[in-house]
Amino acid sequence: MSSFKQQATKPDISQQVIWLTGASSGIGEALVKPLAEQCKTLIISARNGEKLQQVAHDTGCHNITCAPVDITNRDQLQRVANDIEQHYGRLDTLIANAGTCEYVDVGQFDAALFERVINTNLMGLVNSVEAALPLLRKSQRGYLLGMSSSVAYLPLTRAQAYGSSKAATNHFLEAMKIDLAPEQIDVSVICPGFVKTPLTDQNDFPMPMRISASEAATEIIQGLKQRTWEIHFPRRFTRILKLIALLPAPLRMRITQSMSRQ
Repeated sequence: MSSFKQQATKPDISQQVIWLTGASSGIGEALVKPLAEQCKTLIISARNGEKLQQVAHDTGCHNITCAPVDITNRDQLQRVANDIEQHYGRLDTLIANAGTCEYVDVGQFDAALFERVINTNLMGLVNSVEAALPLLRKSQRGYLLGMSSSVAYLPLTRAQAYGSSKAATNHFLEAMKIDLAPEQIDVSVICPGFVKTPLTDQNDFPMPMRISASEAATEIIQGLKQRTWEIHFPRRFTRILKLIALLPAPLRMRITQSMSRQ
């Protein structure tokens, strides 16, 4: 008899219990309705419970459970995970979408800014995985998706904190993909370019090829169904960044320095 574990079939999205964090705005909010329309049960989380209830109500779907949580609080996440286990017995997919962005001013360098961004974007992801992983192991074939960014491909001006948190996210998820493969838990990283959200609406610089949150949601769901390792979009933009990242360092930095805001 083969010593290899029999390959588990990927559960159809219509049979999945899905947990989505960061669901009250931006890409997360745009994901709620199309996910709820296609999956069995959708648990949505964010800090703002009232906004979550409004987002769920606006979909007209009745298979949504609101679970307010701060992803930097491990105890809160564990309580949500306990509730999911009690009601559904398992979790098929975690979409760890919640995150934040702050830009660095090197003239007024602030280490506390780095702490805030990394604590949310990296440690919030790690905390979410800690809570969800035992439930993903109860799935026929669990699936973990984490929100990164195309900035992880290439260091860009003022993105020292945000970019560092997303580069670490990529490393974390790739290592998790390697280590979880024997358990047949799939892992994907989501690397958007510029997406129109309340967060990017605060940006004071040009955002080439920016797409809508609903377009981003469509790309993510398509990648989710295929369980693609890297879900990146819009591809014209992300491929340009990937190409620049392959250039010799002096040339690469000359290009990125030309992007600096004067």
